[in-house]
Amino acid sequence: MKEQYRIFGSELSPYSVKVRSYFRYKNIPHDWIARSEDDTEEFNKFARLPLVPLVVSAKGDAMQDSTPIIEAMEQTHPEPAIIPHEPVLAFISALIEEYADEWCNKHMFHYRWWYVPDQKSAGERLARGMRPSAADVEVQAMGEMIRDRMVKRLSLVGSSPQTRDQIEASFRRLLEILEPHLANRPYLFGKRPLMADFGLAAQLYECWTDPTPHKIMAAHAPNVAAWAQRMLDPKLEGQIETWQKLAPTLAPLLSDEIAGLFLPWSAANAAALERGEEKFTVTLNGKPFTQEAQKYHARSLGVLQARYVSAKQHAGLVEILTATGCHAYLG
Repeated sequence: MKEQYRIFGSELSPYSVKVRSYFRYKNIPHDWIARSEDDTEEFNKFARLPLVPLVVSAKGDAMQDSTPIIEAMEQTHPEPAIIPHEPVLAFISALIEEYADEWCNKHMFHYRWWYVPDQKSAGERLARGMRPSAADVEVQAMGEMIRDRMVKRLSLVGSSPQTRDQIEASFRRLLEILEPHLANRPYLFGKRPLMADFGLAAQLYECWTDPTPHKIMAAHAPNVAAWAQRMLDPKLEGQIETWQKLAPTLAPLLSDEIAGLFLPWSAANAAALERGEEKFTVTLNGKPFTQEAQKYHARSLGVLQARYVSAKQHAGLVEILTATGCHAYLG
């Protein structure tokens, strides 16, 4: 009999949705506990940080942070694998997942808290989730408090009047790349979801739930929207494809978004921290992008670079990452 887990999460948290989708895909028994004020005592008993998702085993072992959670669960629930045996595709999948977690979160957070309709929608949904039994007037008041607090945090993801166009252009570019790629395949790498799918689809699913990016996706990226929703409960439908078959439509994601924006931003963030700077500016596509330095992002880049040291011995990977411009930031 499989062990039962509890997932403390939020429908508005891409990282919670990411972990829940993984548990569903692996058919791992679990209870989804929507984070609310009613579970504060139990949550605090296990959580090291006040963040979701929090996964608690039947033995009382607790895990936080979506990627380490999934990697740990993959050790005990290896099939169907979300990390391919082919090392080149495994690294590319990990790279896309890193991009999703650390850069595409900017898309989601920006749209959710920049535009007034999105602010109101998210604030009220979060408030209702936290106080499911409260009267509407209480929920509305709490929603306004949440809205005020979160709008002030836009700078944490680099969202500002100066960077607004860059973030929104990146979102639209991502949709333009993914839309033809997902036209004739259910998942990014073919007929089975990999680590990249869980990370990227969760961010885009959250965008789909917010008014402004929803309109953009509905009008310009129906294949992407369908994939993001499919990933709420993904199924094994077949095998992954070769890079040669994937490259015509997936390589632009590596070159235009990951090498063009994410990796230079991530490298600049790490360099700023090494210099002891609290804020940094990096030129992305010819325009300055300013943000507060983030320690977690620097650690995450270090993990990715260490993984590349082990993976680059495999034939073809260096060539792919050199051709797409990624190698300069990883080698």
